[in-house]
Amino acid sequence: MNTKTIDIQERIIVALDVDNPEAAKEMVKRCESQTRYFKVGLQLFMASYFEVVDWIIDRGHKVMLDLKFFDIPETVKLAVQQVNSRGVSLATIHGNDAIIRAAMEARGDLQLLAVTVLTSFGEEDLRAMGMTQSVEDLVLFRARRALKLGCDGVVSSGLEAERLRKDLGDKLLIVTPGIRPGSNVSDGTDDQKRIMTAGRAIATGADHVVVGRPITKAEDPAGVIETMQQNIIAAMSNPL
Repeated sequence: MNTKTIDIQERIIVALDVDNPEAAKEMVKRCESQTRYFKVGLQLFMASYFEVVDWIIDRGHKVMLDLKFFDIPETVKLAVQQVNSRGVSLATIHGNDAIIRAAMEARGDLQLLAVTVLTSFGEEDLRAMGMTQSVEDLVLFRARRALKLGCDGVVSSGLEAERLRKDLGDKLLIVTPGIRPGSNVSDGTDDQKRIMTAGRAIATGADHVVVGRPITKAEDPAGVIETMQQNIIAAMSNPL
């Protein structure tokens, strides 16, 4: 169960998964009445470098920079130094021990999230890789290791959030992608396999949820955010 107090306008991080800075800025303007948190991923970053990041921060909002750094430790350290100087709130790295240690040396005030298992992965994908443990066990193992090495938190699906919160406590920051309105079960047509509603994810342990297409493809993005916020408030008031 999630007992943390976080402003409702920072619970939902809107994923700006668009291919140009103009589209990203327009989406921010359409959403900012309801949320103060936005994610810049690899596609947008490649199209705009820090332009959109700086622009969002200058408007008084927070940025999660989701580049999932994975390289030799010294390269990751230098990259994190670059991010730390820009006022970004959250950045993602892969959970390799050496990468985490290097990133921690350079993070400054930046909070670092270790990627556990991508939400596009399911049990069958792990079996195909020759791994015998469950997704939940692998996520917990990687999260425990990341926390021990000093990471602020992890990226994990809502399906693992409850166990992470129970086993690792409130110190861990949990950010959950794979959020879909009205469903806790994938219908098999989505590229995200481990999905959950915003309310259920927050109520069971996530601190923030990352939401892309359900918001950015909607006719009324701010309206969708508001509905999700109401879902979060209701779920936290009446946890299962």
